[in-house]
Amino acid sequence: MSYTINLKTIQACNLLNNFRSTRLKCRKRMSTTTKKESINEQETSTEETTHFGFQTVKESEKVQKVHKVFEDVAKSYDLMNDVMSIGIHRIWKDIFVERLGPSHGTRLLDMAGGTGDIAFRYIKYLANIPNPKNRQSHVTISDINQHMLDVGQKRAEGLKYIAQSLPQMSVEWKCEDAEKLTFPDDSFNAYTIAFGIRNCTHIDRVLSEAYRVLQPGGRFMCLEFSHLTNDVLQWLYDQYSFQVIPPMGQILAGQWDPYQYLVESIRKFPQQEEFKKMISAVGFQMVQYENLSFGVTSIHSGFKL
Repeated sequence: MSYTINLKTIQACNLLNNFRSTRLKCRKRMSTTTKKESINEQETSTEETTHFGFQTVKESEKVQKVHKVFEDVAKSYDLMNDVMSIGIHRIWKDIFVERLGPSHGTRLLDMAGGTGDIAFRYIKYLANIPNPKNRQSHVTISDINQHMLDVGQKRAEGLKYIAQSLPQMSVEWKCEDAEKLTFPDDSFNAYTIAFGIRNCTHIDRVLSEAYRVLQPGGRFMCLEFSHLTNDVLQWLYDQYSFQVIPPMGQILAGQWDPYQYLVESIRKFPQQEEFKKMISAVGFQMVQYENLSFGVTSIHSGFKL
């Protein structure tokens, strides 16, 4: 009888010890899991924020949101620019390429150039000036959004801007992130970006990369919506931007939100003098800007010397 009781007691003690050991392990696991979750939450909460139009979002979210905007408007991009500028964007782009004044032998990187608007003007500009030495020129059209590049390549085929029709010009289409380009240092002697830099999360990184891939003596040029120099005109432009552009986007392209974002993104972009300082800060020299249409857009220019 005594033996039976002692054996049962021992078995009970063993079960109790096992239970305690299991409970302790569970507590440790729960504690570890909680710590990991806490660390993840801290990492998430400490992620830098930025603006997406007038919204404040995490930097990682902005990249996705901007990508979605241009994925949605890729096929109606020209229409979008017509709505945003009342059609004047075509004149601004002509002036932009004229200010660049490329010569035969130029190697151009046209960043955020998906649909080819600047590249096609560059090709046409060179085709209209003599090339007695038969110098070979080049343009790389880059964009972070493949949908935009697809639209541009189809347009290029329609315009006959293909290898067989351009014996003195090589053209490359490449999907690239302006903040971390894959091109080697000193790859180009001209860099253009039109209506694209304000959509980038880190403008300073875009400028640094532009500086890196340019050869000494190379030129950086940016065409971007900006800020009017007259308060009355700015007020009128704001009314048009916020009251007319999004509804027109909805009516003409079935898109409201992308147009709303694009209008807001213009207001968040640095003013002309501030942007000029940002360009100088990464090393560019002889930095200057020219306002077009009273500052609705501006052309900024700098050289890597």
